[in-house]
Amino acid sequence: MLTELVSEAMRLSLLLLLGAWTVPGALGDRAFLSAAAPNLDEEEKYSAHVPAHLRCDACRAVAYQMWQHLVKAEAKLHTPDSTGRQELRESEYTDVLDRSCSQNWQDYGVREVNQMKRLTGPGLSKGPEPIISVMVTGGPWPSRLSRMCFQYLGDFGEDDIYKAHQEGPEAVEALLCGGGTQGSCSAEAAVAREEL
Repeated sequence: MLTELVSEAMRLSLLLLLGAWTVPGALGDRAFLSAAAPNLDEEEKYSAHVPAHLRCDACRAVAYQMWQHLVKAEAKLHTPDSTGRQELRESEYTDVLDRSCSQNWQDYGVREVNQMKRLTGPGLSKGPEPIISVMVTGGPWPSRLSRMCFQYLGDFGEDDIYKAHQEGPEAVEALLCGGGTQGSCSAEAAVAREEL
């Protein structure tokens, strides 16, 4: 029995390394799923900026990271304000937001979901996930996300971002990504993504 379990675990490990696995109960346990890396175009591979069709996802990732970093910093405080909320001083939230943009961003990358390329990583999962997929990380993505994050700090300012943070993660995302017709996730930006 132990030998069979070890043998099965080794087989599963080998199949996962090869990019395929069996689905128990499917076609006599012999149906294989496989996934390929997304086929990135020249802009997605080499541009210094986030391609237009991925800007909404990138903006949402930046908003999520800013919010997360601020929440963690507030949790370290010992004295709540009159409403029971931990509140950072201006110098603290300015430093925290700067660190959120300076992080390594290695948990983000591109994968193909329903034949569409999407940026994926913490804070971006919406809806059912594919059973198996390949995510391309590293390369230009960390510097693109960091650059975008610092751009938002300059465009909106730490004070307004922190005020939005106090209202919740949706408010941070709305401030950074909604922004009327110019926002990365605006209706016009969505039409431009669909046209690609």
